[in-house]
Amino acid sequence: MSGFLSVTGCCCLLLSLLFSTTLSANPLQDQMELRNFYQQRFPTLSLRDYADGVYALDPVARESWLAIEEFPPYEPFIERGEAAFTRPFKNGHSYADCFPEQGIGIANSYPKWDPQQGQVITLAMAINQCRVANAEAPLAYAKDPITILLAYMAYTSRGKPISIVIPEHDPRALAAYQQGKEYYHQRRGQLNFACATCHVQNAGKRIRAETLSPMLGQTSGWPVYRLKWGGMGTLHRRFIGCHRQIRATAPPPQSEALRNLEYYMSYSSNGIPGNGPSTRK
Repeated sequence: MSGFLSVTGCCCLLLSLLFSTTLSANPLQDQMELRNFYQQRFPTLSLRDYADGVYALDPVARESWLAIEEFPPYEPFIERGEAAFTRPFKNGHSYADCFPEQGIGIANSYPKWDPQQGQVITLAMAINQCRVANAEAPLAYAKDPITILLAYMAYTSRGKPISIVIPEHDPRALAAYQQGKEYYHQRRGQLNFACATCHVQNAGKRIRAETLSPMLGQTSGWPVYRLKWGGMGTLHRRFIGCHRQIRATAPPPQSEALRNLEYYMSYSSNGIPGNGPSTRK
């Protein structure tokens, strides 16, 4: 892609982002800085383009991806998810009873800050809280069967812009956002990489045969059917895979650290249309 920043400009912006993590959280300012950075780096891309992830940057890979999307491998998962979502629990209630709008078209508003619980609630966590409230066993977080429910709920929200709210009057919500931001920019593992090393600092560049995706829009297509996995997986499963790639110890899926990370990343992508479920290599 054209329009790369100079090394000096890139470093200055990254230093600005990293420095601001030591100050009080200012989510809107962070969002504007990040978008200005990508606008300079990829001037031909619109905000909507970032919903396509790495395929917005790699035209060759995009052709293959669009061909797969004509007969997407995740379609059966959506159908199974709808059946599971509408199937009553043993007590006669259903998932629809746990969510506003009966759970339809709401995936774009997650993760959410819950002031009563004092923590970030992801959609996967909300699904399991619904199950527990209805005397059902919680589901494992990384793979099926929770992915089929996530796939269906994401599908009902397709095209709706990501709309994550950080209530400024609640310092606990700002702290959770800040912790997610710090996690994203913190180096870890034997390779001493941060999430930002690949997806901000080197977005659009190649590592081996892979083009590195930008941070903007990274939460928009989940859950995804990964050809590498041969099935559906959650965003937190991918987080854990990234940790392994840099030889770092990963927190468990839906841990506070990863939920706050998702909160930060999702807020940064506000306005980008959700397009989950999707397909990735």
